[in-house]
Amino acid sequence: MKRAFFQLHIAVFLAGFTGILGKLITLNEGLLVWYRLLISACTLWVLFLIGKKNFSIPQKDIFKIGLVGIVAALHWVSFYGCIKIANVSIALVCFSAIGFFTALIEPLIFRVRINWGELALGLLVIMGISFIFHFDPHYQTGIWVGLIAALLGSIFPILSRKLLQRIPFEIVTLYELSGGLIFLTILLPFYLAIFPTQLIFPGFMDWIWLLILSWLCTVVAMNFSMSALRRISAFTVNLTYNLEPVYGIALAFVVFREDKFLSSGFYIGLGLIMLAIVIQMIRLRMKVPRVH
Repeated sequence: MKRAFFQLHIAVFLAGFTGILGKLITLNEGLLVWYRLLISACTLWVLFLIGKKNFSIPQKDIFKIGLVGIVAALHWVSFYGCIKIANVSIALVCFSAIGFFTALIEPLIFRVRINWGELALGLLVIMGISFIFHFDPHYQTGIWVGLIAALLGSIFPILSRKLLQRIPFEIVTLYELSGGLIFLTILLPFYLAIFPTQLIFPGFMDWIWLLILSWLCTVVAMNFSMSALRRISAFTVNLTYNLEPVYGIALAFVVFREDKFLSSGFYIGLGLIMLAIVIQMIRLRMKVPRVH
């Protein structure tokens, strides 16, 4: 269990950089995610082939994993869309709603009772986001897109956890990234027709940021996260990922000085979200000694 928590927090730490990288990369959100998936999926396939690892599983499982990969791809497009529309801080705060959505969706998929404690913490996060929504009306479109990203982001680890009960996490990661890449490759021409852009190919620095995003923040982070999901509930994983805004917002303040553009409502909302995170960390710490 301790190893799972360690892997999870490494994944969260790496994920904290994704918002910054999304802002630094000049491509629009659709192309950004497509290049991210292309580099990540190709890297994993090369590693599997060089290592002569067995990636053979039933076709029906490949299809199921690929569908989960589509959810992940759409989550990333929405997340980076929020960054482009609003800013890194708003996108990362909206990401915190993932705990609320998980508390509702996970019991439905696994057919268990709703954990009212988890739901209450999720509602506390939603309350924090509502403060920002109310006090910063010019970010409202970005907030709606960010909430869509949070909803999709909550579904992704729940479905992954079901698959990880019988399929190695490396294979799940491989086919999820591949499924997302295939889907986005098909979708991208239509996406670019609706949201046209003159910049199609990454510049030199874009390639540097994309490689960091793909190798460290995707391949490494996803493998750690998938490994942790075998021992930890999806809600715990998702709520722990609420630490991602802490890292990301701190970096956004330093790198982009976004603190100059945020009102008092943002800090009130962020305070409520941080309170939910602290309470859940205390709850988890009290439970760990009883886990065998």
